[in-house]
Amino acid sequence: MILRLVVLGLVAFMTLPTAVVVVASFNPTAILAFPPEGLSLRWYENALTYPQFRRAAVNSLVVTTVAAALALPVGTAAALALVRYPPRAPGLWTALLLSPLVVPGVAAGLGFLILAAGLGLLTSRVVLVVAHVVLVLPFVIRSVMVSVANLDPALERAAASLGARPWRVFRRVTLPLLRPGLFAAALFAVIVSVNEFVVSLFVSTRVTEILPVAMFTYVVNYTDPTMAALSTLFIAATFVAVFAADRVLHLARVFQIGDHH
Repeated sequence: MILRLVVLGLVAFMTLPTAVVVVASFNPTAILAFPPEGLSLRWYENALTYPQFRRAAVNSLVVTTVAAALALPVGTAAALALVRYPPRAPGLWTALLLSPLVVPGVAAGLGFLILAAGLGLLTSRVVLVVAHVVLVLPFVIRSVMVSVANLDPALERAAASLGARPWRVFRRVTLPLLRPGLFAAALFAVIVSVNEFVVSLFVSTRVTEILPVAMFTYVVNYTDPTMAALSTLFIAATFVAVFAADRVLHLARVFQIGDHH
């Protein structure tokens, strides 16, 4: 009973800020306040029609799509190499590939800023894309590594023994068996890239900024509930994506969470 109360308390503590943002987004007044004085959708309309948000949304779409498309094959190759052909000191290589998870965003952002300035790329999306690839790679590698570890090599050997060439074995046997991990990797790459803020703040301009940076710029200058409305749309989209992926891919099994024997 006590453990259930503790878990319930933790869930309430974690979800309370989100609930406050969602409720505040319906405030009809031009001041972000809680509890709201009524109900209105005017700030959702403002969030969807504000020119800076629309331009930033296009940038987010481009950067996220390219970053995920690049990170997926690179991360898959790294996961296969680490599991199937482990190099010397595999723990060191794994730690290096997963290091973006522990490097402070400010340090990473400053590093990319110095690199972009030195190469004269501050006004393009190239550095943004590279930064996002680096940041989402650990999630791709982790997802695919779990699927590779669960893959039975005997199935690939059976295909090879029947005359299939290595590339055909990889395309017709390995990739289909890795599909759940690949889909999960792509999902989390998209979610992480879409929501990435700290590093993007360092290497984006008014023209190339993505949506989280545009949201930060807006909230610095305005105090109306538009930001709460846009945040609610972000939360809803992320929840729907993860819920749908869990129903289709069974993410707990992909990430080996719990007992699934």
